[in-house]
Amino acid sequence: MKKRLVLFGSLISMVALMVSGCGANNSPVSSTSATPGTSTPAASNSTVQTSENSSAGAKELVVYSATGFDKAVVDAFQKKTGITVKLVQDSTGPLLAKVTAEKSNPQWDIIWADGAPSMQGLDNEGMLLKDYTPANSANYTDIGKKLVPTDHAYAPVTITAAGAIGYNSQLVKDSEVPKDWTDLLKPENKGVVAMNNPSISGPTYSAVLGLMNLQGGIPQGEDFFKKFKANGLNVFDSNGPTLTNLLKGTVKFAIAQDSAILNKMKDPNNPIKIVYPASGVSTLSNNIAIDVKAPHVEAAKQFVDYVLSAEAQQIAQTVDSGDALFESIIKDAPTKAGLRPDGIKWNTLDPVDGASHETEVKTWFTKNIVQN
Repeated sequence: MKKRLVLFGSLISMVALMVSGCGANNSPVSSTSATPGTSTPAASNSTVQTSENSSAGAKELVVYSATGFDKAVVDAFQKKTGITVKLVQDSTGPLLAKVTAEKSNPQWDIIWADGAPSMQGLDNEGMLLKDYTPANSANYTDIGKKLVPTDHAYAPVTITAAGAIGYNSQLVKDSEVPKDWTDLLKPENKGVVAMNNPSISGPTYSAVLGLMNLQGGIPQGEDFFKKFKANGLNVFDSNGPTLTNLLKGTVKFAIAQDSAILNKMKDPNNPIKIVYPASGVSTLSNNIAIDVKAPHVEAAKQFVDYVLSAEAQQIAQTVDSGDALFESIIKDAPTKAGLRPDGIKWNTLDPVDGASHETEVKTWFTKNIVQN
């Protein structure tokens, strides 16, 4: 899995901290409208891939994305509409830095990435088109409706759990499987729990803030994480090393985005299993927004509406990417059967609150948990 800052200077400093574990696009990629299927390096260290149709005319919709199933959806949209799409792919942190740097002269029409606080930060800066309601948003589930901001500056696309508990079933007996987050603080779990660094892994900020909220607020949450630290919490940069250590048995438990854990579970040879704590998991929304100065605003609106269609959602679920293991919030495109257990408690975060506290929480976590 990013960004959510009220002050422009704060947004830049936060983005600098992030290398993002959000999304499946670990290698930066961008897309140009040269020849279909070609890749060329972009000026910023991103790679460029293009979807183009000869009937697209002079239109070129520019989509900045950190979403693992974006290319398949872009290709389908381009075929359907004839609109040429330039897809610029990267992880969330670099994309947000690019958007911020281009504030006075934006080169993009759409940004598509995980984390409502990320989008809220851009919204706070007046960078997003407000009060646009896509036609297909009428097909949101109840959870989807809860995630729509009051000013309609961005649209939720899918959800995952910002953090769930993965465990190594070769090392953890059934009787030892945690039922809730506090079970990880038991003395017998000293030194065998790992998680990502929220300053680097995008989804982890939402997981950390959600856990703090479950304790009653940020001060109580800081005490909670100090207990984790005292119990030997291991902090790695992102899902990759965290889940690798879980597979190797260096740790027994890992707090990570549930789609990343589920992706590891697709391999039957991996001993990884997942548990959703009883007190709930933080809902991490994947979101899409239009630049308030979008050069191709009507084409951008068409694209957003298509992304929220059942057709696009079904295409997204066929992609071989952890990001494709989402929980659908579109009624006509249900989640794959059996992907997650029934009865998960989805705790939603206030994106305004998340954006306003991001620098504070990340700075505290780095100083007191990562470095201490």
